[in-house]
Amino acid sequence: MPAIMPISDLRNYTDVLKEVDSSSRVYLTRNGRGAYAIMTVEEADELDRLRTLHNVLGNLKKAEMRSNREGWVSDEEMQKVMGLDD
Repeated sequence: MPAIMPISDLRNYTDVLKEVDSSSRVYLTRNGRGAYAIMTVEEADELDRLRTLHNVLGNLKKAEMRSNREGWVSDEEMQKVMGLDD
């Protein structure tokens, strides 16, 4: 479960960082509103990986829709474009 703390608690940052682990973020508030989140490097890396995967899947879906609309390129045409035709 995440910990929610006022940003002023960072004066004792070691106590705040003790609350952070792979299953729990610390959310910092400013004037009673969410302002920042502290997470582990591993969690940040996983978030980046998932964001990249989401973008790739979105681009693949757009490409599939476009190819269904405009037509597919045959293997022979692609090999010719890539200079792989013998």
